[in-house]
Amino acid sequence: MTTLQPTPAAAAPAASPPCAPPPRRTRRWIDDWRPEEQDFWEGGGKQVARRNLGWSIFAEHLGFSVWLIWSVSAAMLGSRFGYSPQQLFFLVAAPNLVGALIRIPYTFAVPRFGGRNWTVASALLLLVPTVLFVVAVQRTGTPYWVMVLIAATAGLGGGNFASSMANINAFYPSDKKGAALGLNAAGGNIGVAVIQFALPVIVGAAGVFGLVKAAEGGIHLERAGWVYVALAVAAALGAYFYRDNLGTATGSSRESAAVLRRPQTWVMSFLYIGTFGSFIGYSAAMPLLIKVNFSVVDPSTGAVTGGINFVFYAFLGALVGSFTRPFGGWLADRFGGARVTLAAFVAMIASTCAVLWTLSQVVANPAGDLAVADANSSWFPLFLAFFLCVFAATGVGNGSAYRMIPTIWRHQHAAGTETGTPEHRSALLRATKESSAAVGIIGAAGAIGGFLIPMMFGAPWIADPLAAVKTAFVLFITYYVLCALVTWSVYIRPTAPLAAARA
Repeated sequence: MTTLQPTPAAAAPAASPPCAPPPRRTRRWIDDWRPEEQDFWEGGGKQVARRNLGWSIFAEHLGFSVWLIWSVSAAMLGSRFGYSPQQLFFLVAAPNLVGALIRIPYTFAVPRFGGRNWTVASALLLLVPTVLFVVAVQRTGTPYWVMVLIAATAGLGGGNFASSMANINAFYPSDKKGAALGLNAAGGNIGVAVIQFALPVIVGAAGVFGLVKAAEGGIHLERAGWVYVALAVAAALGAYFYRDNLGTATGSSRESAAVLRRPQTWVMSFLYIGTFGSFIGYSAAMPLLIKVNFSVVDPSTGAVTGGINFVFYAFLGALVGSFTRPFGGWLADRFGGARVTLAAFVAMIASTCAVLWTLSQVVANPAGDLAVADANSSWFPLFLAFFLCVFAATGVGNGSAYRMIPTIWRHQHAAGTETGTPEHRSALLRATKESSAAVGIIGAAGAIGGFLIPMMFGAPWIADPLAAVKTAFVLFITYYVLCALVTWSVYIRPTAPLAAARA
């Protein structure tokens, strides 16, 4: 294992950034970190960055799994808890709202406490939602409002993304940030697919790949909670022993909050709601979307008795979106993040229109008629195929949009400075600090979409669930059109001030 030891202040090389913070007392702090310098990077910096990236992915992966644990669990609660479809959609939306709001303090925690230290703390905080989950799902008499509060604590897992991305952004040089941030985010995003695939198997709701019959003794949702209790402890221990804090990534809350005054923070937030908000919102809602529109459920047991069994398909969207995210970062490194993001929005518009068309062929089935369910099921393969295209486009857009952020900040700070000069190095350091804060704030704004999408699917003011879903998709398409226009106008249009940044 390669480890860079902190460089004493008195012996700091001339190439070190000016005004570097004083060395830390523990050896888990690295105060001399210059990834933009090729000799430093190849002389051991690359190995340290990769080790920290690996453990960052693991911790963030668990955070996403815990964040979305209710997305599939809510669809399995059945009539034993007596919740309506609208109530279930709100139940899966509540963690997304908390996850969005908590991302901002999680971002500021990294420069305050150190990336390694905060990863340990945030992993241990996952014990709160997992233990409460174990308790809640075993008590059918739990009041709905209490269940919503318990589900909301799962939003703690959503905060891990912001702190993790802000930390990894500081470890990598500019020309490698796209791939590194893409891998880090994809490793986290795939936690959604893992929980949606593994939970039904763990709790006995479905056989493995349909080859093993579902458990006869009923569904035991609490088993999934215990599994993630153990994994959260493992993530905390891994971060404690194998991760590092960067002394160069420290900063005051005032410095971090400076990004709130930059217009580009809010422009990118608007775009990220369209990409990441769609990914996490559709992921949270997909199990219920399939159950409400394509399945027939036994009212006494909550088991699927006709139509499409959502447990075999719910995880596919998140899986596809997770795998395409690093591809979006890679494309952005080659062709520019703005161009790739624009292409992603165009693909999202086309694919969402196709999803809406398939739903227009589906007939509402509130009575659970098997003949109607079979007719609706014939449209499910097209619905799924087009929806997976939407997920693929959101993944590409997530990767490319996040790649745009450090590029924009680097251009705004370093434009006009000469490479290799102290002014240029100082500008790069400021750009890295601000862009690290920006990724957290923009990520928080994007996660708001994860709350709004399930809420609109379960709109209480529209009595027919199918009609509510169709109306929501029309609004989403409109938003994607606006996002595409903003991307072209601000970052691609030849006369745009930021076109020179080649974001």
